[in-house]
Parts: sequence; C-alpha cells; structure tokens
Amino acid sequence: MVFGWGKKKTEHIPEEIPQSKEIRLSEVEKITQDLWDLRKTQTLSQITSIRNQTSPLIKELAIIAHTLENDNLKVEDIDKHLRIIVVRGKKQVIDVIKKNSGDLPEISSIEDMINMNNVLNLKLKKIGDVLGRQTRVIHIFAKKYAAKLKEILEEMNSNHTEIQKLIKNFQDTEIDSTEITRLLDKIKNMDDSSILYNQQILESEKKLNSTEVQIKNFETSIEKIKSSENYMEFLKLNQSLSSLDDVKSTIKNEINAQFTKISRPLSRYEYVSSLDKEQKYLLSLLINDPFNALTEKNKESIILIFENVRKGILSGSISVKDVEKSKSHLTETQDLVDDFIKKINELAGRKQDIQNTLSSFDNQELSTLQKNLDKTLNQKQEVEFKISSLREEIAENQNYIPKLVSEIENKLKRFSNTDYSIVHTN
Repeated sequence: MVFGWGKKKTEHIPEEIPQSKEIRLSEVEKITQDLWDLRKTQTLSQITSIRNQTSPLIKELAIIAHTLENDNLKVEDIDKHLRIIVVRGKKQVIDVIKKNSGDLPEISSIEDMINMNNVLNLKLKKIGDVLGRQTRVIHIFAKKYAAKLKEILEEMNSNHTEIQKLIKNFQDTEIDSTEITRLLDKIKNMDDSSILYNQQILESEKKLNSTEVQIKNFETSIEKIKSSENYMEFLKLNQSLSSLDDVKSTIKNEINAQFTKISRPLSRYEYVSSLDKEQKYLLSLLINDPFNALTEKNKESIILIFENVRKGILSGSISVKDVEKSKSHLTETQDLVDDFIKKINELAGRKQDIQNTLSSFDNQELSTLQKNLDKTLNQKQEVEFKISSLREEIAENQNYIPKLVSEIENKLKRFSNTDYSIVHTN
C-alpha cells in the first residue's frame, strides 16, 4: 500500500431556497460590512475548530514516532544491506515526524488563520514526502504502524482541505466585498455628477433665456433702424451706387470695342518705337485697359501717340493690312477720346457724389448692433450645445447605473443566502 490520502465521502446537503428581500442602495454598504464581519467570525470559528481537531492528530504522530524509535523491527535476521536500508528509512521517518510534531499556531485573526494553514501545509508535505519515499520500509517492516499513520494523515489532509476551502470562500467574500464598495463608489460618483450636471443645466437654461431676450432686443433695435426713412434713403443710395457698376461696364465695353479697331497698329507701334518708361506704360495701358488710360492728364500724350502711329502707318514702319481703314479707325478713335473721357469723368463724379452722401449716414449703431447680435447668436449655440451634452452625460449615467446595481445584487447573492433586489433612487 502506498501512502496517500483519499477523499472523505461528502454528505448530501439539500440546497437552501434563497430568501428574497428588497433593499435600498443606501443600505448595501452596511449589509455588505455585516455579511463580511459575519463570514469572518464564522470562518475564524470554523477553522479554529478544525485546528483544534488537528492538533491531537499531530501529537498522535509524535507518539507513533517515539514508539517506532524504540522498536528494532526485528531486522537482525534480514540481509545486512537490506537492514541498513530499513534502519536508515526508519530514522528518516522518525526525524521528519519529530521535527514536524510541534503544535499548530493559535488563531485570533485572519493573518493567524493564513499562517496556521501554511504551517499545516508544510507539515503535511514534509511528512507525506518522507513516508512516500519510505513506503516499502513502513509497509513491510513496520506494518503495524502503517495503517495508523495512514489513518491519521488522511484525517489531517481532509482537515487541511476543509481549511483551504473555508479560506478560499472567505477570500472570495473579501474580493466581492471590495468590489461592491468600488461599485457603490462608482454609482455615487455618477449620481453626484448627474446632480452637478442638472445644476449646470439649470444655470445654462437661465443663461439661454437671458440670451434669447438679448437677441430679441437686438433684432428689434435693428428692425427699427432698418425701417427708418434715413435707412431707406441709405439703401437707395447703395442701390444707385451698385447700378453705376453696370454703367461703368457699358462704358468700358464701348471703349474696348473702339480701341480693338486700332489694337494692331498700336501693338506694332509698341515694337518699332523708342519710348521712355512713362510712355511705354501709357501705350501698354491703351492696348490692354484703355478705360483706365483715358484721363485728362493723359489726353495730350494719347493724342501724340495717335499722331505718331498715323505717321508710322503712312511711312510704312507700321505695317497694316488696310492703310486707309486703319487711318480712318485711328481718326475715329481720336475724335471719341474727349467723349470717352467725359463719360468716365461723369461716372466718377456721380459715384463720388453718392459716396459723399453715404458718408454722411451714421451706421455705427447699426454695425454695433449687428455685431452684438451675431456674437449673442453664437453664445446661444454654445449654451444649447452644452445643455445637450450635459443631458447626454446624465442619460448615459442613468443607463449604466442599473448594470452596476445588477452586479452588486449578484455579488451579494454569492456570499449570502438572500436574493437581494436593490432599489436605486437618485
């Protein structure tokens, strides 16, 4: 027979039907602490009882070791070499049992409980190892001790297994208790956050109402200004100023169309003549943008350019397809210069008159009101976005808290015989 410990037959204990109880979330902390304290007291009591049952078994082992030490096992008649093995094996078993025959530590705290379990575990391991190595010696030459040793060690191992189970259950309870506390803190933080968010929403709604009043006042003031005769006149002048752009476009098209007729000889003149920087700029302007070239200041220079071009056509230095036609267009354009300048000047005069009149209107108040309105509208959007974000945060908390409550219910059920239903009110 080899040393080892079998399992005791476990009695079938009918499962208890868990009780159901409804509690408030605020009660969970106390219930958890009470349950933990109860489990601690029960565990210490149960393990102390098992420890007290195990101590006499260790003393029995010591007695057996002492008896075995005084028993020569009648090895005189066996082979000398075998006798050495038996004597050595016997001594090893006795030495290990003696060294591990000290009493188990007393228990008064959780730390003591863990320490006692470690001590018992070490005793069982060392004694079990030596008996395992010397199993043949014990069963053959010390047979009368083997059954008793096996019986004691089986009981000690069974006790040790029960102690480990109780410790494991207590540690699970401790973990659940710590986790419940963490979940309670998390729910409290969410509740506190929701309260804070609701306060911020109320403050933001007050600010929003104030902002909407400001917006309405600004809009009323702006509408009042815009409905005044003064502002209506201002709009008419702006409209007149805008219409001058069409007039300018018409004049510009007319001038461009006319100067297109002489664009070829003007371009040829640009290449064949030696002009100073100012004249070159004016000639380029006549070719590319005659509207801006036609001014009283440039009139004489423009006429001089036309005369030089005419001379170039006549002398042949400026080549054209049809000399007479080019001369005719040049004369026609030159005759229209005064009319074009007059139209440009009249347009500029009308534009200046309108701008002078517009400058007399004081639009500072309207401009300030419009800026304030735009700023307040932006503030309104920011406040509305903040309110929306806070409500989303509150909704997320409200959706998540029931999951945390359900976790707490499951953990409470694991170390109590009560099926708790937790009511959470914020």
